[in-house]
Amino acid sequence: MNHTIVSSQEMQSVLATLFTKYNFPQEQAKTLARIHTESTIDGIYSHGINRIPVFIDYVKKGLINIDTTASKITAMGSIERWDGNRASGVLNAIKCTNRAVDMAKTYGMGLVALRNTNHWMRGGTYAWQAAEKGCISILFTNTIPNMPAWGGKENKIGNNPLVIGIPRKNGHVVLDMALSQYSFGKMQSLALNDQDLPFDGGWDNDGNLSKDPKAIIDSGKALPVGYWKGSALSMILDMLATLLSAGNSTYKIGLEKDETALSQVFLCIDPSTFKDTEIQEKLLNEIIGFTHDSSPISKGDRTYYPGERTLKQRSKSIKEGMQVNTVIWKKIHELIA
Repeated sequence: MNHTIVSSQEMQSVLATLFTKYNFPQEQAKTLARIHTESTIDGIYSHGINRIPVFIDYVKKGLINIDTTASKITAMGSIERWDGNRASGVLNAIKCTNRAVDMAKTYGMGLVALRNTNHWMRGGTYAWQAAEKGCISILFTNTIPNMPAWGGKENKIGNNPLVIGIPRKNGHVVLDMALSQYSFGKMQSLALNDQDLPFDGGWDNDGNLSKDPKAIIDSGKALPVGYWKGSALSMILDMLATLLSAGNSTYKIGLEKDETALSQVFLCIDPSTFKDTEIQEKLLNEIIGFTHDSSPISKGDRTYYPGERTLKQRSKSIKEGMQVNTVIWKKIHELIA
C-alpha cells in the first residue's frame, strides 16, 4: 500500500510544526499549513501536500524570504502595483487578493499587479477566497518556460495558470487551469502512483507525443492546452502580468536556475455594485442547469460546472481523510526531525 490516510487536523498540525521549524512566524506557519491542507482536501495534491518538500528546499536555498510579505509600490485609483519581496507566494497572494477585494468593495473593481513573488501553489485558492467575500475574480501568473511555443522545439512559454471565480449561493464557480494540458504538479502526482495520463500531455525525449508523465517530466516539454490557442494565450497572459507589474517575464524567469521572482495579477469585481444579485444568481443557475441537462457520453457519467467536483471531493476528504503518498508523508516527517 503506497498511501496513508491523514485527517485534515493531523495534516495542519504537522505542517504548522514544519513551517515553524523553518522560522516562519506562528501565524504565518498556521496559514501556510491551512492552505496546503485545504488544497489537499480538495484533491489538488500536486500543489498541496506533494509540494511541501520543494517549498522547504526553496526556503533552505534562501529563495523564499520568511521575514516579509508583499508591499505596495504605487497606486492610481483602483489599480495598484506591489512588490512581493520574494516572500512566500501563498502569503503574498492572500494579501493581494484581500487588497483587490477591498478595492472592489470601494470602487466596484480592484486590480493588484504583483512582481517579484514566488509560486502561489494552487491558484484556485484565491478565487475561492474572493468568492467567499462575494467577489468575482480573474487571476493569473507567469512561470518558467516549460512549454514549446506552437511550432517550435525549445521551451519558450510558461504554463501560466488562469483562474476565474464567480460567487454563488449554491456553490461557487471556480475555474483553475494551467495552460499546459496537465500541470507538471499533476503529472508528478500521477508519476508517483505509476499512472499514465488519459490523454497526451507532452513530448518525450524522442519528440513523440506521450501519455507517460515520467517521460514528459524528463523531457520538460509539456503540451499547450488547445495546441496553438493555448500557446497564444500563454504569451498574452505573460505579457499582461509583466507589463502591469513591471516585473519579470517568462523569459527573464527562465534565466534563473530556479522558478522565482514571478509576476501575477489579481483582479476582483464586486457584482453587488449593480444591485441585482438575485437576478445574477438566477442567471448563473440557468446556465448551470442547462449544462447539467445533458446526455452523458458514458453511462453513469455527467457534466459539471467548474468547481463542482472540487466541492464533491472536499466533502469526501473531510469525511474519510486524505490518501497521502507514503513517500511524501515520510519526507515531511523527516524534514521536521
